[in-house]
Amino acid sequence: MDATTATRMLDDREREVEHRLSRLRDDEASLRHDRADATADDEHDPEGSTLSGEWAQVDALRRGAEAEQAEIAAARERVASGTFGVCENCEQPIADARLEVLPFARRCIACAA
Repeated sequence: MDATTATRMLDDREREVEHRLSRLRDDEASLRHDRADATADDEHDPEGSTLSGEWAQVDALRRGAEAEQAEIAAARERVASGTFGVCENCEQPIADARLEVLPFARRCIACAA
Protein backbone atom coordinates (compact mmCIF):
# COMPACT_ATOMS: atom_id res chain seq x y z
CA MET A 1 0.00 0.00 0.00
CA ASP A 2 1.39 3.39 -0.91
CA ALA A 3 1.97 6.15 1.66
CA THR A 4 -0.77 8.40 0.26
CA THR A 5 -3.43 5.71 0.61
CA ALA A 6 -2.16 4.76 4.07
CA THR A 7 -2.26 8.38 5.23
CA ARG A 8 -5.79 8.84 3.87
CA MET A 9 -6.99 5.70 5.68
CA LEU A 10 -5.34 6.81 8.93
CA ASP A 11 -6.89 10.29 8.56
CA ASP A 12 -10.34 8.75 8.07
CA ARG A 13 -9.92 6.44 11.05
CA GLU A 14 -8.63 9.28 13.24
CA ARG A 15 -11.70 11.38 12.39
CA GLU A 16 -13.93 8.46 13.39
CA VAL A 17 -12.09 8.03 16.69
CA GLU A 18 -12.20 11.78 17.44
CA HIS A 19 -15.95 11.78 16.80
CA ARG A 20 -16.39 8.76 19.09
CA LEU A 21 -14.29 10.44 21.81
CA SER A 22 -16.36 13.61 21.55
CA ARG A 23 -19.57 11.63 22.12
CA LEU A 24 -18.00 9.73 25.02
CA ARG A 25 -16.85 12.97 26.66
CA ASP A 26 -20.39 14.30 26.34
CA ASP A 27 -21.67 11.09 27.95
CA GLU A 28 -19.15 11.48 30.78
CA ALA A 29 -20.24 15.08 31.36
CA SER A 30 -23.87 13.97 31.51
CA LEU A 31 -23.01 11.20 33.98
CA ARG A 32 -21.03 13.66 36.13
CA HIS A 33 -24.07 15.92 36.19
CA ASP A 34 -26.34 13.02 37.11
CA ARG A 35 -23.97 11.83 39.85
CA ALA A 36 -23.89 15.32 41.32
CA ASP A 37 -27.67 15.23 41.70
CA ALA A 38 -28.08 14.20 45.33
CA THR A 39 -31.64 13.00 44.69
CA ALA A 40 -30.60 10.45 42.06
CA ASP A 41 -30.69 7.17 43.98
CA ASP A 42 -29.95 4.96 41.01
CA GLU A 43 -28.16 2.30 43.06
CA HIS A 44 -31.55 1.07 44.28
CA ASP A 45 -33.45 1.42 41.01
CA PRO A 46 -34.56 -2.07 39.92
CA GLU A 47 -35.57 -0.78 36.49
CA GLY A 48 -32.22 0.21 35.06
CA SER A 49 -28.48 0.15 35.22
CA THR A 50 -26.64 2.14 37.85
CA LEU A 51 -24.73 5.32 37.15
CA SER A 52 -21.62 3.54 38.39
CA GLY A 53 -22.11 0.81 35.81
CA GLU A 54 -22.69 3.32 33.03
CA TRP A 55 -19.66 5.32 34.17
CA ALA A 56 -17.45 2.22 34.03
CA GLN A 57 -18.69 1.37 30.55
CA VAL A 58 -18.16 4.88 29.17
CA ASP A 59 -14.73 5.06 30.82
CA ALA A 60 -13.67 1.75 29.24
CA LEU A 61 -14.87 2.87 25.81
CA ARG A 62 -13.02 6.19 26.17
CA ARG A 63 -9.79 4.45 27.19
CA GLY A 64 -10.13 2.11 24.20
CA ALA A 65 -10.58 5.03 21.82
CA GLU A 66 -7.57 6.81 23.32
CA ALA A 67 -5.50 3.64 22.85
CA GLU A 68 -6.65 3.53 19.23
CA GLN A 69 -5.46 7.13 18.81
CA ALA A 70 -2.02 6.08 20.06
CA GLU A 71 -1.98 3.18 17.57
CA ILE A 72 -2.87 5.58 14.75
CA ALA A 73 -0.02 7.90 15.78
CA ALA A 74 2.39 4.93 15.77
CA ALA A 75 1.12 3.92 12.31
CA ARG A 76 1.80 7.46 11.06
CA GLU A 77 5.39 7.07 12.27
CA ARG A 78 5.65 3.80 10.33
CA VAL A 79 4.36 5.57 7.20
CA ALA A 80 7.04 8.25 7.65
CA SER A 81 9.79 5.67 8.18
CA GLY A 82 8.67 3.48 5.28
CA THR A 83 7.78 0.48 7.45
CA PHE A 84 3.99 0.84 7.27
CA GLY A 85 2.37 -2.36 6.05
CA VAL A 86 5.32 -4.55 7.03
CA CYS A 87 4.73 -7.16 9.73
CA GLU A 88 6.75 -6.49 12.88
CA ASN A 89 7.20 -10.23 13.44
CA CYS A 90 7.95 -11.85 10.08
CA GLU A 91 8.77 -8.68 8.10
CA GLN A 92 6.45 -9.76 5.28
CA PRO A 93 3.89 -7.37 3.78
CA ILE A 94 0.57 -7.04 5.60
CA ALA A 95 -2.31 -7.65 3.19
CA ASP A 96 -4.03 -4.50 1.96
CA ALA A 97 -7.39 -6.04 2.92
CA ARG A 98 -6.23 -6.27 6.55
CA LEU A 99 -4.94 -2.70 6.50
CA GLU A 100 -8.23 -1.46 5.05
CA VAL A 101 -10.05 -2.93 8.06
CA LEU A 102 -7.37 -2.15 10.66
CA PRO A 103 -5.11 0.57 9.20
CA PHE A 104 -2.80 0.56 12.22
CA ALA A 105 -2.19 -3.22 12.12
CA ARG A 106 1.36 -4.09 13.18
CA ARG A 107 1.24 -7.77 12.23
CA CYS A 108 0.05 -9.84 9.30
CA ILE A 109 -2.89 -12.17 9.86
CA ALA A 110 -0.64 -15.22 10.31
CA CYS A 111 1.46 -13.55 13.02
CA ALA A 112 -1.54 -11.92 14.71
CA ALA A 113 -3.22 -15.30 15.21
